[in-house]
Amino acid sequence: MPGAERVLDFSLGQAHLALRLRQLLIRREGMPDVSVPMEDIAVVVLASRQSTCTLGALDGLMGAGAAVIVCDDSMLPSGLMLPLAGHFNQTKRMLAQATAKEPVRKRIWQQIVQAKVRAQGSLLASFRSQDAGLSSLAKSVRSGDPSNVESHAAQRYWPLLFGPDFRRRHDAPDQNRLLNYGYAVLRAAVGRALCSAGLHPSLGVHHHSRSDPYCLADDLMEPYRPVIDGEVAVIAGETGCDTPLDPATKARLVGTLHERLSHDGESRTIFDWISRSANSLAQCICGQERRVFFPRGLIEP
Repeated sequence: MPGAERVLDFSLGQAHLALRLRQLLIRREGMPDVSVPMEDIAVVVLASRQSTCTLGALDGLMGAGAAVIVCDDSMLPSGLMLPLAGHFNQTKRMLAQATAKEPVRKRIWQQIVQAKVRAQGSLLASFRSQDAGLSSLAKSVRSGDPSNVESHAAQRYWPLLFGPDFRRRHDAPDQNRLLNYGYAVLRAAVGRALCSAGLHPSLGVHHHSRSDPYCLADDLMEPYRPVIDGEVAVIAGETGCDTPLDPATKARLVGTLHERLSHDGESRTIFDWISRSANSLAQCICGQERRVFFPRGLIEP
């Protein structure tokens, strides 16, 4: 259901979610019931400890192609639920995915790293009036990225974006908290798009971990991370690196996925472009295309 773009975040107070006539019924104490069509929902974030959800609601969300994120006591994502079926050619595409040859997987990863480094350079150019040589560095990425250009780019990127003392650490009490939340929502959106494209999110082209059920989502989301990075940089610039992860901040991070990017004169939301990237990735895995699609507005200044 790639057209759905609504993100519902339940971070405060009590909320009960149920299924009624193919709609998500939201009940809050002292407030009128609200119904949202399932086909409009992209992601549901369950953060409040007072949130409850029926099995019918979860099944309905999965059937509509939505993703569900569960948060821990710190309001940071601890789990992700994605649908298992989502494309008429799913079996064919998953077989191709599971049997993809190493040269195909390496070529796809090369393209993903190139796009990520170019997107990072584009963000730096717009924020700092220089790209730290990342556009040139992206051209040096070879099949499979054996020289780890991705890591070399990160060493230039993070200090310029957030300052020389910044380190990307999941548990750090600074901008990392905002990045963690934004990336979790982005990961859910990418995972959902992959399922809609008939791919299994566990079978990555580069990321491989027995404990990570969303390796392919972690692969494909890489070039889209700078979208979150840019908003976090703006927020930190306005209110400091210790900005609380409150509902207003979460709304801003979620809102980045509704921003519009242009490609060859066509303007679409990032949600839409992620779906197109997922479909092009499926076509590359099946041998129908040679390049994974990413919008020009993402990778060019």
